[in-house]
Amino acid sequence: MKILEVLTYYRPWVSGLTIYVERLSRALARQGHDVTVLTSQYDPALPRYDVMDGVKVVRIPVALRVSKGVLMPDFGPMAWRLSRNTDVLHLHLPQFDAPGLALRGRLLGKPVVLTYHCDLQLPDGTFNRAVDRVVRLQNDAAGRLADAVVTYTRDYGTHSPYLSQYLDRKLVIIPPPITLDEADDAVVRAFAEKHGLGQRPIIGISARLAAEKGVEVLLNALPRVLEAFPDALVLHAGPYQGIIGEEAYAARLAPLFEKYAAHYRLLGTLGGAELTAFYRNLDVLCICSLNSTESFGLVQIEAMRNGVPVAACNLPGVRQPVTMTGMGEVTEVGDAAALAEALIRILRDAEAYRRPAETIADSFAPAQTAAEYVRLFDSLRQGHRPGRTLEPTAYERLRALRG
Repeated sequence: MKILEVLTYYRPWVSGLTIYVERLSRALARQGHDVTVLTSQYDPALPRYDVMDGVKVVRIPVALRVSKGVLMPDFGPMAWRLSRNTDVLHLHLPQFDAPGLALRGRLLGKPVVLTYHCDLQLPDGTFNRAVDRVVRLQNDAAGRLADAVVTYTRDYGTHSPYLSQYLDRKLVIIPPPITLDEADDAVVRAFAEKHGLGQRPIIGISARLAAEKGVEVLLNALPRVLEAFPDALVLHAGPYQGIIGEEAYAARLAPLFEKYAAHYRLLGTLGGAELTAFYRNLDVLCICSLNSTESFGLVQIEAMRNGVPVAACNLPGVRQPVTMTGMGEVTEVGDAAALAEALIRILRDAEAYRRPAETIADSFAPAQTAAEYVRLFDSLRQGHRPGRTLEPTAYERLRALRG
């Protein structure tokens, strides 16, 4: 099957959305499908045409940036060309160009699937409010034209204003693809030695430095955590310099990073075995996002499959892995005091929160996610349409872990 994946940013850009599409595309290619990714050439140094792990990548030059969005005059002609030669169009929202792609699919008689990764919530300001309205209109148009709309959990689908309108006619729940490279004990020990971890309690956060990630909530929780565990250390994996649109946020947090320099380390982007070693050295992972731009938190499954409990915020979708498995604590959004107490409880008795890693890993294997998409694509090509939204069997297996 020829599959066209379309999104604004693709690798090497680092975000949950780009990692999702990379993992899915690789898995589809390994299963014998012809996968092309159409995306932006957000960095002029990136090649226009590329092949990455068996996936063809077509990047369109950016003429103008609007907030985190991009304008690409050459996008339309390339979209027509690729759409004519594909079997399925798979669009990833939020994305400004989605309605045009969805319309092309309709005109060409090709199934169109949208995966809605999160609601877009930009910082306050007149300009950003205007951008937000435009994106909502674009998303609505794309949804009306699409044959199916995919999201990660029914919880998020129920609470999202955008997704809830499709609950009983287009919405499909597919678990996200999550995998990690292997890291043997020697690599894990080397990581600990490199960062001088010793026997300190280690709190992890894995996120780019962006306002919606709520990093300040963890920073504000630290004083109480340090009362209980004076030598506790936070390891922050993820890009933190030169992030488009987040310069003011980074500047605002800089004094806090300096204040807690002995207890908070910014590691930058980690990958491969080093990322796995990061997780295996943690005692708890923290997700403290502030709004529905976070719809799940793929990193918490990465942690759980390495035996690490999670302190997650009570956002729709984000709370689901902990709620389903019992492998952690859920606290109210933005509540630093509650987060501190949750972290302390987990650090004091981490074993009480552990669950079988194999079941968690199997439920989110990229091959499994790809197989679910292929079933949906084949069904749409045969003229069938999604009916009542049902949770996948993988989530039933996870709930069984809670007992």
